[in-house]
Amino acid sequence: MTEFKYVGSELDLFAEVVNWKSYWSRQMMPFIAGDVLEVGAGIGSNTPFIDQGSRGHWVCLEPDPALASELSKNLKRATEPPYEIIAGTLRTLDGQRIFDTILYIDVLEHIENDRQELKLAAAHLRPNGRLIVLSPAHQRLFAPFDAAIGHFRRYNRPMLRNISPDGLLLERIRYLDCAGLSASASNLLLLRQSMPSATQLHFWDQWIIPVSRVLDPIFLYSVGKSILAIWRKT
Repeated sequence: MTEFKYVGSELDLFAEVVNWKSYWSRQMMPFIAGDVLEVGAGIGSNTPFIDQGSRGHWVCLEPDPALASELSKNLKRATEPPYEIIAGTLRTLDGQRIFDTILYIDVLEHIENDRQELKLAAAHLRPNGRLIVLSPAHQRLFAPFDAAIGHFRRYNRPMLRNISPDGLLLERIRYLDCAGLSASASNLLLLRQSMPSATQLHFWDQWIIPVSRVLDPIFLYSVGKSILAIWRKT
């Protein structure tokens, strides 16, 4: 396999946005069960938020060997059962391995052939297993930041419906962080930064995310700067 090198430099920066991670992880928690495959686990900053202990075997799949090494160090103090860290992709994963839950947390937008990726993921799901995707929303918000960290696209509801794998039922699709949408638009129109500052991220996480927690259900999750999709294998 050709060695993969992640082009982004934002992982450590975004590791500190704990309110945001707590928010989206609560949206997913009722659907995470059994044996879990976390695709593109990065440095492991998301894993503690989505692993609440009621699970089977948890596999962290990370294509960048350097990130996989850091991931292993960051999760080595985890409680039993231990995490399994694999440096690779779905194409290099043993085809016989199947899971109850497969997660893509801000990962699918980095994969050029997203339709084929989800098709491969579906083949690793048990019956009634779930495929969960969290991604940035709205292509019109595609900014220098997206390009800098290797995004191919941002998603909306029709785009995710269009790449739904055969045999999977789309159970839930909703936008998150409606208040953050205006902040992203302002960055695109006024600042056009290739990377947000730590101060900007802290402000968003501490002040904007709590507003979105309140407003998102009021607006029926119809608007937001991120999108969450959950499929179930029928």
